[in-house]
Amino acid sequence: MPVATTCTVSLDGAVGHVVTVQADVSSGMVRTDLVGRVDQSLNEARDRVRMAITNSDLPWPATKRITVLLAPADLRKRGTHHDLGIALAVLGAEGTVDPLLLRHCLYVGELMLDGSLRSVRGVLPMVLAARDRGITTVMVPEPQVAEARMVPGTTVFGVRSLAQAVAVTTGEPLPEAPPVVESSAASLLQWRGSSRHEAVDLDDVLGMGDARVALEVAAAGGHHLLLSGPKGAGKTTLAERLPTILPDLAGEESLELTAIHSLAGILDPGAGMLVRPPYSAPHHDASKVSIVGGGSGQVRPGELSRTHSGVLFLDEFPLFRADVVEAMREPLENGEITIARAEELVTLPARGIVVLAANPCPCGDHKPHAKDDRCRCRPQALREYRAKLSGPVADRIDIVRHVEPLAAHERADRFAAREDSATVRARVARARARQAERYADVGWRLNGHATGAALRDHWPLTDAATALLDSHVVKGALTSRGAVRVHRMAWTVHDLAPEPSGRPGVDELDVALRLRTGAPLLATSLGRRSA
Repeated sequence: MPVATTCTVSLDGAVGHVVTVQADVSSGMVRTDLVGRVDQSLNEARDRVRMAITNSDLPWPATKRITVLLAPADLRKRGTHHDLGIALAVLGAEGTVDPLLLRHCLYVGELMLDGSLRSVRGVLPMVLAARDRGITTVMVPEPQVAEARMVPGTTVFGVRSLAQAVAVTTGEPLPEAPPVVESSAASLLQWRGSSRHEAVDLDDVLGMGDARVALEVAAAGGHHLLLSGPKGAGKTTLAERLPTILPDLAGEESLELTAIHSLAGILDPGAGMLVRPPYSAPHHDASKVSIVGGGSGQVRPGELSRTHSGVLFLDEFPLFRADVVEAMREPLENGEITIARAEELVTLPARGIVVLAANPCPCGDHKPHAKDDRCRCRPQALREYRAKLSGPVADRIDIVRHVEPLAAHERADRFAAREDSATVRARVARARARQAERYADVGWRLNGHATGAALRDHWPLTDAATALLDSHVVKGALTSRGAVRVHRMAWTVHDLAPEPSGRPGVDELDVALRLRTGAPLLATSLGRRSA
């Protein structure tokens, strides 16, 4: 009998490797071997495939030796989505299907014992990986056709069972089969993060002019933000409204985020491509794996990757576990997460805006003035709490704002000028368009992604602003990393101007320095943004 070949994809994080499945059916000791570094769930495919073929009234070579190779042999394979490719390779080797019809198609799907298919996670990144390697025809479970079709230039076939897959391949009429049950996990898991910001607007916020500017600069340039202040001051109110001033995702951003959610298994099959920036606010008791990513078996994206191009809000940040706090260093600096294990190295994108919020003390009642101070925390607890907001992690935060409760006259002034989210979002979109044009040849999207060397060589500040920034580094007021972040923010402030020209100068640098250090903004800075 000939050797039949099909194709599947093995995922390592967000990276897909095309796997060649070769099946050989020949005389010899009756047995079925699955070779090529397969894990336990994939090794069990021998029994799933055998029963699926038999119960689909298709011939199983019961008196032959069956050898199935998944190549490359040195790549570890895992997951049940290889089932459909293995079954069709065996049928091709047996002669039920012409092997020449199987060579140029990607097969994805888990088989049940009766031959029906089940949906699998990660279809979108699998199809992306296949297309990048020249495979443009895909066969997937029927509910995931829309997901697979998100990849331009692909021909997608949706099937309900192994028998239908054979019929599509051979050009025969489709046999009847019950519909594939769609996964409902996505809507159950995302009820809070995907819709919470839909009912809020920046117009709801009274006062807080400094914090409003900080939110706009963070949104426009992709800068990380720290909000500190006593309980009830409005930190959560501000953070929840940050997604409302972010524009819709660009095409490439939308595809990346949708692929990450598909990989995590939380993509709603009926939702289509994700177009709005995501928002997530995990509890401070969350584990490192849930925030960063990982897990047993195949690595799954954590909240940092699931909010790629969106907002991750970590309220009560000093109460998060120490390993979570330390794990924030890499994504805050590089915009990606690398998870290293004994047999794999997975890198996931994490270029969202991270918003940290913290009270002045664990109880939240500490005030700078003794007459107002009602703090009940022990000195050691207070030191440990504040230590989480200093050092390497704090140095990677771009913007620091201290939020105080509204004064009585601010709360009562219902006629104070306020902007709604749509107005601010238009300015943010305009600033992002300027950045996209500036960085079109280097692959960055926002100022927050640019490297210090590139800014210094290609997009410097004016001479006076550069001298002022260097003086802060020499005096020790800024670290070199902090100076790069101030440089980035100066460009963002410049991009938010109604009609920017030239390079950022001393005025833009002053705003950036104040945002970085937590100093109050000048009144002129609060009113210069409107067109």
